[in-house]
Amino acid sequence: MQDSATKINGFAKAALASCLDVVGWLTPDEAVTTGVDEAARECAALLATSLSFRGYALRNEVQPLDGKVRRSAIRNLLSGVLVHCTDDRPSPADLVLASSADAGAALLSVAVRPTQGDKGMAPEANYRKITWADLQALAAAEDVQLTRDGDRILLRFAWAG
Repeated sequence: MQDSATKINGFAKAALASCLDVVGWLTPDEAVTTGVDEAARECAALLATSLSFRGYALRNEVQPLDGKVRRSAIRNLLSGVLVHCTDDRPSPADLVLASSADAGAALLSVAVRPTQGDKGMAPEANYRKITWADLQALAAAEDVQLTRDGDRILLRFAWAG
C-alpha cells in the first residue's frame, strides 16, 4: 500500500510539473532565463516526433555555454526556425542544431542537410507555411539577430543580464 501511495504521489508531482511547463509555453515570463542547451533540448523534445513524420531528423549538437538567454525568445525563435526550415526545404533532411558564443551573445545555428531516405508524410493542406518574413518579424519582436547563409540560419541571442 505504501509503495502504491508513493507512486501515485510521484505521478501527481510529474503531472503538475508538466502542466506548469505547458503554461510556461503559453504565457511565457519574459524575465525567465535559460541555457541555450536546455532550450534546444526542450524545443527538440517538443518537435522531433512531428518533424520525423515529415521526413526530417533533428540532430541536437548544442553544447552548454557560459551564460543564459531569455527563455521566451529562444523558445519562440528556435521553434519558428525549425518549422520554417521544414516548410522551406524538401525532405528527407537532417536539421542540425549547433551553438557557440561570443563576448556579447549566444549563437545558435540550424543547418538543413539533405539526406537519402523516406520523404515522410505531407503536412496538412490548411497549414500556412512560416516564411522568412515571419521569422524576421518574430526576431525583431524578440530583439534577436537573424541571418541566413544558404541552408543555414544563425540566431544571435544577447546574454541575459
